[in-house]
Amino acid sequence: MTIAKTKRADFTPGAAVAARLDSIDWNRISSELDAQGCAVIDGLLSPQQCLALAALYPDDSRFRSRVVMGRHGFGRGEYKYFAYPLPEPIAELRPALYAPLCEVANRWNETMGIDIRYPERHQAFLERCHAAGQTRPTPLLLQYAASDYNCLHQDLYGEHVFPIQVAILLSQPGRDFSGGEFVLTEQRPRMQSRPEVVPLTQGDAVAFAVHHRPVQGTRGPYRVNLRHGVSRIRAGHRHTIGVIFHDAK
Repeated sequence: MTIAKTKRADFTPGAAVAARLDSIDWNRISSELDAQGCAVIDGLLSPQQCLALAALYPDDSRFRSRVVMGRHGFGRGEYKYFAYPLPEPIAELRPALYAPLCEVANRWNETMGIDIRYPERHQAFLERCHAAGQTRPTPLLLQYAASDYNCLHQDLYGEHVFPIQVAILLSQPGRDFSGGEFVLTEQRPRMQSRPEVVPLTQGDAVAFAVHHRPVQGTRGPYRVNLRHGVSRIRAGHRHTIGVIFHDAK
């Protein structure tokens, strides 16, 4: 599939992005993250923003590296890590999403007895990453075709890991592709894995636990381990943005 190159003007101005973020019910997002380890943010990006971001994929000047998943046993398909400076609106969304999610992350760590706390500002957290040698940007653009899939995995990248990340679907299910569901699995101690299939439409985002999260048991809270992936694309093409808040070594 050929994707035409886009111009900067195709992106919604920062004021519109800020307005969309202000309209989000962060109490609901927090509650669903606590209960399920994931939460859907409906319509985070407009269809025009989705098309403009997907159209960046052929432009290698916007990216620092390309990964062909089959070469590494990650699945089938490919993705590219953006270079700094990040494109709009990802450059605006990354710090803006971090701020409310930071409250959840700090509460989770306190509940699990983990001493690490995250600063309120994303830039301050990035400075912590960069001081430890994690200087490479991690937001990425994924591209799938028919029969492609993404194996269950965790996006860790180094010592400093922010425990929540966001994926944004840029393509429209049923029109651009079929199959390709976002899948989350949760492994609780002495139990079989619990799968969660998250339905998304174009522009929707899912916030989810990167590694582990606390669950309240009868004897107090305990940690559960999570992995995420994408089921097999049955037809068409699927593009997704991954917004990871820690940088990589």
